[in-house]
Amino acid sequence: MTPTSIALNRFGLGYRRDAPLPSDASGWLKRQIAAFDPAPPALGDRAIGSAEFRRVVEDSFAYRDERNEARKMAGNVEERRKMAQSRKQQVRNRLVGDIALRARIALESETPFMERMVHFWSNHFAVSADKPHVPLLVGPYEFGAIRPHIGGYFKDMLKAASLHPAMLAYLDQFRSQGPASQAAKAREKRGALERGLNENLGREILELHTLGVGGGYTQEDVKELAKALTGWTLQGIPYAKRARPQENGAAFFGWIHEPGSRTVLGRTYAEGQAGQAFAILDDLAEHPSTARFIATKLARHFAGDVPPEPLVDRLARTFTESGGHLPTVYEALIDAPEPWVEQPVKFRQPWEWAVGMLRASGDIALADRQFVQMMRALGQEVWLPGSPAGWDDREGSWAGSNALLRRIEAAERFAAETRLDDARELAEAMFPGSLSETTAQTIRGAESNEMGFALLLVSPEMMRR
Repeated sequence: MTPTSIALNRFGLGYRRDAPLPSDASGWLKRQIAAFDPAPPALGDRAIGSAEFRRVVEDSFAYRDERNEARKMAGNVEERRKMAQSRKQQVRNRLVGDIALRARIALESETPFMERMVHFWSNHFAVSADKPHVPLLVGPYEFGAIRPHIGGYFKDMLKAASLHPAMLAYLDQFRSQGPASQAAKAREKRGALERGLNENLGREILELHTLGVGGGYTQEDVKELAKALTGWTLQGIPYAKRARPQENGAAFFGWIHEPGSRTVLGRTYAEGQAGQAFAILDDLAEHPSTARFIATKLARHFAGDVPPEPLVDRLARTFTESGGHLPTVYEALIDAPEPWVEQPVKFRQPWEWAVGMLRASGDIALADRQFVQMMRALGQEVWLPGSPAGWDDREGSWAGSNALLRRIEAAERFAAETRLDDARELAEAMFPGSLSETTAQTIRGAESNEMGFALLLVSPEMMRR
């Protein structure tokens, strides 16, 4: 691979049809850091504000109540079914629209390296639309909590993502109640069942978002962080009507917050209501284990499934010295030699393969639902990872025979829709100076231009970056 091809495909999202090829690969990438627009015009009002989050959550609870009411309705089974289906379709339409919007931004972006970083960080702070309330929140989560912070400090993105309504709903944080909170005491006095402390978010912040496994935390740290996080909940939920709305669209309800100081990783944090969690997250963001964990994930994403230790060391040092300033870390990544090796180092995930295919063709018009169906067929449904760990980006997760067959089927289907005149010319633009003679001969020998395009889409150059 040439530097230009590496910049386009390993760092970016692939060649965009009719776009000029960069003459200065590393400079082109660095200029994107400053040029990135976190709120492009296509986004419109989907990075919704605090009042809108309340309405979304209220709508979600209304959907639940209507569904429960429908189940109670006697006799008219058809009416019950129609009521449930109508509401479910409304939720589904919003989710499909947000997924299509994410794809459209990626296809049209003139800063594809930074768009790749949006997808990287969204997967790092993964949430899934298969949990109640999340389908209506997941789009605004990426648009409003991830995109605005990829060009800033890690600690700000950590706080924005961890305390966003989508994350609070996904990991059931909004249900968590301090064991010594006013709410717990009142429930005990009434003889009501205890709601209980939920440790999910505290555990995932330590294990998946900051320190990583083996990063030096204990189960007691998980519990202490979970207690500090109590009180963070959703606007619009019935039992927290007196909660204070927060700027990020969440709410803080002191009634369920665990009082007192908390000790995490040996440091004690005074009682501070909502601010207690902020203080802990700020320190976690700058912990040496966090620097190494983030550096390892970045190195794995850009330099191979087995991240080179020298690159990890340099990125971790840059992260620490800059206080987690992400643009500085990106520049260190671009300046490093390891991501620029000539051999392909990564197998493309379905998302980046599909986006690369559509960016290159430039003329395949997919309906919103078609794109969602394609990603389901390829095995990587958008915003539906199998766990809070997000999608794995190593080859073993994506290079199985069935997965490859699905890509071949998708390539044939979409090659039939393109009106491209010359697959050979497109191949040279997609992989400048990097197209193997074998692939070039295969495309030249195709029975038709359509077949040539399909073969290009499943070529080794397109499968790897």
